[in-house]
Amino acid sequence: MKLVRFTAGDSAAQWGVLSGTQVQVTRGMGGEITGETLEVAAVSLLPPAEPSKIVCVGRNYLDHIRELGNDTGDLPAEPGIFLKGPNALAEPGGSVQKPDWTDNFHFEGELALVIGQRARSLTPQNALAAVAGYTCGLDLTARDRQKTDLQWFRAKAADRFCPLGPWLETEFDPRDVRVQTRVNGVVRQDGRTAQMIFPVVDILVYLTRFVTLEPGDVVLTGTPEGVGPVGPGDVVEVEVEGIGVLVTPIS
Repeated sequence: MKLVRFTAGDSAAQWGVLSGTQVQVTRGMGGEITGETLEVAAVSLLPPAEPSKIVCVGRNYLDHIRELGNDTGDLPAEPGIFLKGPNALAEPGGSVQKPDWTDNFHFEGELALVIGQRARSLTPQNALAAVAGYTCGLDLTARDRQKTDLQWFRAKAADRFCPLGPWLETEFDPRDVRVQTRVNGVVRQDGRTAQMIFPVVDILVYLTRFVTLEPGDVVLTGTPEGVGPVGPGDVVEVEVEGIGVLVTPIS
């Protein structure tokens, strides 16, 4: 089932179930169907999440660690975590302006997930039950500022640095799916989630040892190798097998 968050005309943000060319309106994310139906062409998709926080896993693919020159020691013993705020969300299809304060603006395509219930101290047995659905994420990064700033806040968490969408897929197995990123139609990243150092279950168990994940929170699971710069006029497409394609023009 595909869950979408959207606006229709001047209405407030709503949730629904995508069914062919129609959206069946629901009472919140994954909630009861109201009976109201809208044509997809009449709605504008929003990021399919309403997070209190966006938790991101860095350096979760070995080849990505190598391409950034961070493979001088052992593999990470724990997931490397950083945060983005809700301000970083951008809607599917929406353009993102390259900031004038970075000269090295990078794309990182990822599998993302959205939490569906309050989660603390998850176990390997119940971790995936806390997930409402899965989607495509784009972790935009000011790579030069990532290297110079004390923290990654500006480099990773500036406004619209996290396009997300186009919807949440609820029937999904995250263990071994293809994650591909294209820039102007050319494949730049092409990996599989089976290559993750820390799989989705391990990430959720680890995070909820010390952080309570709330419904609507987003978790980005890391990016395969192949990251690189983008600039005005480029179009980034992140495709996750079994979900769909997130399109982000850069202006």
